[in-house]
Amino acid sequence: MRTGLSADVIARVLGNRPKYTLAELEEKYPPRNLSEGAFVTRFAPSPTGYMHIGGLYQAFIDSKLARQSGGVFMLRIEDTDTKREVADAVKIIENSMHRFGLEYNDIPEYGPYYQSQRKDIYHSVAADLLARGLAYPCFLTSEDMEKIRENQKAAGFATGIYGEFARDRDISEEEIIRRLDAGEVPSIRLYSTGNPDNRIFCKDAVRGSIGFPENNEDIVLIKSNDGLPTYHFAHLCDDHFMRTTHVVRGEEWLPSFPLHIQLFRMMGWTPPLYIHTSTIDKIDPETGKQRKLSKRHDPEANVAFFLQDGWPTDAVLEYLGNIAASGYEEAKSKGQVKSIWDYELRLKKIPISGALFDMKKLEWWAREFIGTLPVDKLVKLVRDWADEYDPQWAARIGDNPEYLKNILAIERDNPKRIRKDFITWKQTLQEVSYFWDDLFVPNKEYEFNKDLLSTFLSTFDICDDKDAWWAKIVAIAADKGVKNGDVAMNLRVALTGRTNTPDLYSIMQVMGSDRVVNRIKDVING
Repeated sequence: MRTGLSADVIARVLGNRPKYTLAELEEKYPPRNLSEGAFVTRFAPSPTGYMHIGGLYQAFIDSKLARQSGGVFMLRIEDTDTKREVADAVKIIENSMHRFGLEYNDIPEYGPYYQSQRKDIYHSVAADLLARGLAYPCFLTSEDMEKIRENQKAAGFATGIYGEFARDRDISEEEIIRRLDAGEVPSIRLYSTGNPDNRIFCKDAVRGSIGFPENNEDIVLIKSNDGLPTYHFAHLCDDHFMRTTHVVRGEEWLPSFPLHIQLFRMMGWTPPLYIHTSTIDKIDPETGKQRKLSKRHDPEANVAFFLQDGWPTDAVLEYLGNIAASGYEEAKSKGQVKSIWDYELRLKKIPISGALFDMKKLEWWAREFIGTLPVDKLVKLVRDWADEYDPQWAARIGDNPEYLKNILAIERDNPKRIRKDFITWKQTLQEVSYFWDDLFVPNKEYEFNKDLLSTFLSTFDICDDKDAWWAKIVAIAADKGVKNGDVAMNLRVALTGRTNTPDLYSIMQVMGSDRVVNRIKDVING
């Protein structure tokens, strides 16, 4: 191990004197005063693009574990990759969390919750590592590292800065000062003592103990271009001083697992318990094989897709919860729990193989959820969606909001026969669009019996109750020598353009006399 650097040189390497000692940081961020067994979790996305459905899945698990244990759930923005940061990405993340009911409680005493605002903490920890010889300033340029990679590939070695390829790991203070005086700006690298011939065992809460080769790479801790930390170093400092107990992240981080455990052990800190979740997969429609959801090819990979199309957020969350918590669907069907928040999520039950995201199954969850909604709640959700995403529908509804309520109330008064024809708020409006004359599409394919329609029209009275209305249909059928259903189907298609609809009598009552008469006349005269 190298000799640690003096305080003056450390200050020059970092560009400032560290604001805190480790002891002061421990005092500033003490262990949380929580009951035994309480989980402290965090969702820590990078603001480099849209909110992925896999991120929402992980955020749900974070939120659920904290909530059911009486713990704390944090949202931490990992914004140290300034080159890839996307405008408004943080707003998208925060909005998505709010929309899906994943409320976080970022207690100020453990903040700030943007990594870009925690530079003093990272530099203070880095200063401690430099002083103990556990890190060193590295003056390798991008051109230097590219040449090293080329030579490693040519020789058949693993690429990276390690061992003999870590040129600056043992340079003297005098050389460091000379390079600083020449205007060179170093990164700060880990002084790794790992040996890949040895194995390190890391505990995953779901997968158990996993053996990996030790990390021997001198990874960058603090970048030279902006003085900000890499993910590896930032998450080490943040999870320790935010007192995170459980880290939920995707299985793509498994190769970094031994490095992260190495960093915690090097600091003498207890690592959080890691939970590496499986990828969110789908069945490829072309190959029929299961594959990871693709940002490029699958619109459902983007959480915004579900909001824009008006999927019930509760149903989406229930479906994701059912993936994470096997047995939930059965418990709910038996009436043992009302929602996913009432069902205990057990760590050992979280799937470790590709979790299948099936849109058809999601449709089932959405139908079931919407079917249980009171009419007023359903109307509000549909109107809220229209107000945000479809101004034409919003204006159409706004002209007569009671009309929409009466439409959506059809066949919703029988708890034993729940309507299950609505999936999304967008599709709900499409499903009932025939109630509006400007959206009504007459059925040109159906062979109408205009005689039946004319006879019905001559007897029609909007004030008839359902029994009187049906008696007239029965009488017409008997008089014309056809089935009752033939009369009803002619009316159904004439009024809605469709062969399959909810209760026909209720439809006519909601449409009103003028609309019913005019549509029947249009068919007769067409």
